[in-house]
Amino acid sequence: MPPAKFRIGLVQMACSLDPHENLAKAEWRIREAAAGGAQIVCLQELFRSQYFCREENAALFDLAESIPGPSTAALCRLAAELGVVVVAPLFERRTAGVYHNTAAIIDADGALLGIYRKMHIPDDPLFLEKYYFTPGDLGFRSFNTRFGRIAALVCWDQWYPEAARLAALSGAQVLFYPTAIGWHPAEKAEFGAAQHDAWRTIQRAHAIANGIYVAAVNRVGYEGPPDNGLEFWGASFVADPFGQMVAEARHDREEILIAECDTRRIEEVRRNWPFLRDRRIDAYGPITQRVID
Repeated sequence: MPPAKFRIGLVQMACSLDPHENLAKAEWRIREAAAGGAQIVCLQELFRSQYFCREENAALFDLAESIPGPSTAALCRLAAELGVVVVAPLFERRTAGVYHNTAAIIDADGALLGIYRKMHIPDDPLFLEKYYFTPGDLGFRSFNTRFGRIAALVCWDQWYPEAARLAALSGAQVLFYPTAIGWHPAEKAEFGAAQHDAWRTIQRAHAIANGIYVAAVNRVGYEGPPDNGLEFWGASFVADPFGQMVAEARHDREEILIAECDTRRIEEVRRNWPFLRDRRIDAYGPITQRVID
């Protein structure tokens, strides 16, 4: 039976142009997190490369790999060696012409438990993901690991309360959001603070509405040409089941966050704020419509 308490680790790092270098760095950071007591370690979105969706370039599909594949093989070995769970977000090549933005869930014995494929795919300036990623088709899944039941959604998914709710209803105790989000430098002075605050607020709201831990892990550093790149804002964090901040990283540097999760806190919050009990599931049918005319 999983313990009542377990520790999670978030690896906030900058990425180079070399996928092998990024994988080696991620492995090193997972070792650091485990040495610090983390039992479930989550990497950031597309950690093996810089965020390539800033442009539409067919050659960049070469960054994708199969799952299982080289990255999961290396991380499964590492997970088994360290006895930790790893959440590994990867660019998945499913077949010729079909690619996904995917999180692989690896248990502490090195077993690949399964995958989650990003469901919501953005298309915004410098976030041109619809060119690369087929929308996910596996739903909002949770996985039983040695230390707890977890779900992993990916980046743009973090803005959708429906996704968080369905993951929570499937039994997740922690909802991980591996992320690549940053500022357009030309907009930062005017809109940057509000953008970051909205990102932080929506995810804390998911923690509150569902009575679960939420852990968002973002990359850090500037990527791209000086006049048309992205400044990733880091600020990875963990919020408890009432949205209180347990740990938070800074904007401008690599960090490893470690936070304790206590399943008894989930029970306590849900008893006093019984949002799941009071849901009117008989009245929510129209939620599946695009709009209600």
